[in-house]
Amino acid sequence: MSSNEPILLAFSGGLDTSFCIPWLSETYGRPVITVTVDTGGLDDNARDALEQKALALGAARHVTVDARRRFFDEVLRYLIFGNIRRGGLYPLCVGAERVLQAQTMARICGDLGSRTVAHGCTAAGNDQVRFEVALHTLQPDLEVLAPVRDNAWRREQQVAFLEDRGLPAPGGRGAYSINRGLWGVTIGGRETLDSRSSIPEEAWVLTHGAFDAPRQSERHVLAFDAGVPVALDGECIEPVELIEEVESRAAQFGIGRGIHLGDTVLGTKGRVAFEAPAAEVILTAHRELEKLTLSGAQTRVKDSVSTLYGDMLHEGQHLDPVCRDIEALLSRSQARVTGEVTILFRCGHVFVEGVTSPHSLLAATRGSYGEAAGEWTAADALGFSRMRSLPGMLYTRAGSQEVG
Repeated sequence: MSSNEPILLAFSGGLDTSFCIPWLSETYGRPVITVTVDTGGLDDNARDALEQKALALGAARHVTVDARRRFFDEVLRYLIFGNIRRGGLYPLCVGAERVLQAQTMARICGDLGSRTVAHGCTAAGNDQVRFEVALHTLQPDLEVLAPVRDNAWRREQQVAFLEDRGLPAPGGRGAYSINRGLWGVTIGGRETLDSRSSIPEEAWVLTHGAFDAPRQSERHVLAFDAGVPVALDGECIEPVELIEEVESRAAQFGIGRGIHLGDTVLGTKGRVAFEAPAAEVILTAHRELEKLTLSGAQTRVKDSVSTLYGDMLHEGQHLDPVCRDIEALLSRSQARVTGEVTILFRCGHVFVEGVTSPHSLLAATRGSYGEAAGEWTAADALGFSRMRSLPGMLYTRAGSQEVG
């Protein structure tokens, strides 16, 4: 392998990936190109700071890819269509983007003529699996390096390595590990290592201080077109900007906090705190609009495949062709999921006040639930009730004839 062939490093700016730059350069004698695939949570200042940090640590070059819209188009829209919450709670704030980031890394490898990708994952987390499953699926011959995992580097050793070379080490680790993306934030710390308690107020990122003083409730109208959020309070906004705007507003009310306890990719139990203001608002509103526009059978079938889709995404299997099949079904299910949802932001809660749609199944009936029959008569209702009770009647009758 040529000594000039670069190693591409997935770079987040944290201690692990910061350490990897000089270590890879010294160990392999090859240039290191850092790549940050922005799937949300970074502003222009943060992007510039990441580039400057990478170059100061010895990177030959830094590449930033704005993948937010692609992330929405290829991942988030299906999380919305499927109303996907892992364990009925966690909306896959972070982790769902890892396969897309790996895809981007593999493409840049081809563009730059490199056959080596590196990441800073440890042996204890999910991301190592997500990255490597995706990379090996896309390019089976790609060399994947994981210095921190494969050499069991401890954090204090990494800091000493950087300091010995006069290189900038990221500030103190603090008590919490924070990951941020377009769909929310995850927070891990000493409290999440067991199942006993929550993280303290100062550890929350987006919603910090939201409950310090009561806020007057706010009413908003969220519009969807074929399942995609397209407007807020009458203003048409592109999906990425809409998500960012909803997050900013809902976070002020402390909406979207949670702590998820579930199964890791490795098969152990794991626990993480999360903040997902935009996901909480959009999924809540979308689900209510679906109740108005989808049949019961559509909802049951969609819910069954949505759970599988969420599991596949969580486990880094998003490139499996079955995910394309599920996406096709989810997309088709959204044909009539168009309308407006009126929502009220309250302290820690989003409340759906009402929902309208040109495809309302509620408005389609001539009847009124609990008040008046429409397409049926009283005699029809009596006969329907008798037929519905028939299986139970037969079971009871058969049991009374059993010999003890």
